[in-house]
Amino acid sequence: MVNAIEKARVLTEALPYIKKFTGATFVIKYGGSAMAEEKFKNFFMEDVALLNYVGVRTVLVHGGGDEISAMAKKLGKEAVFVQGHRVTDKEMLDIASMVLIGKVNKDIVRSLNLHNLNAIGLSGKDGNLLIAKKKKEGKVDIGFVGEVTKVNTGLLDTLEEKGYLPVIAPIGTDAQGNGYNINADLAAAEVAKALKADKLIYITDTDGVKINGKYVATLRAGDIAKNIKNKQITGGMIPKLNSAKETVAAGVKKVHIINGTKEHSMLLEIFTKEGTGTEIVK
Repeated sequence: MVNAIEKARVLTEALPYIKKFTGATFVIKYGGSAMAEEKFKNFFMEDVALLNYVGVRTVLVHGGGDEISAMAKKLGKEAVFVQGHRVTDKEMLDIASMVLIGKVNKDIVRSLNLHNLNAIGLSGKDGNLLIAKKKKEGKVDIGFVGEVTKVNTGLLDTLEEKGYLPVIAPIGTDAQGNGYNINADLAAAEVAKALKADKLIYITDTDGVKINGKYVATLRAGDIAKNIKNKQITGGMIPKLNSAKETVAAGVKKVHIINGTKEHSMLLEIFTKEGTGTEIVK
């Protein structure tokens, strides 16, 4: 009986949020251990399924850096990074495309469809979904690494209207047909901005953002630069939060950073008062 009452309390708390977000658009960047380990993968798929059942429009953008590195190693290709970006010559671009489009994307689509969703896999090349240009990193040529200049939202709108859940591999193209490997965090941010999404959600391996040694529930975009300067924010969190700041400034209401290795963390963040990660707000 106690367990049943507790379930009723959870539902009661969630109902206002369900009502609020029915019809909303969430862009989710999926990566890290949450994508690699089966039990974490199942938590995530169940969360996405529930979001769709309550009427949230979801678009997924996925990473796959570890898988690319593993395949490159098997093929005798060394992975080199500059400022966190994978140096991508033609051979590495082919490896990244093979892994992201041919394997990772299809595995995610299969898992979502096993949860009774109509997921459909896409790369940024399909329907000119992600138009990109070569990314410059100082004086170093990092090869076929791109940044998004345009998102074909019409394609995503058409798929959503037909009941499909788009799953995007971040390989883009330019007007000349050149392919580009795009950082999945940045690709997801551009998709969120183009769709004027209500939320951009980063599924990560961390509980959120640490300030003064403690995870914070809410971080204002205007405080990000100060905390980077004071070295409260370091490492790989810097580009993620700089992107979050730009995303919020462009009109996306909130950006969330959530630990995907915790059971149903996305539902807890979205449908409870306490949450479980860090939200970045304007």
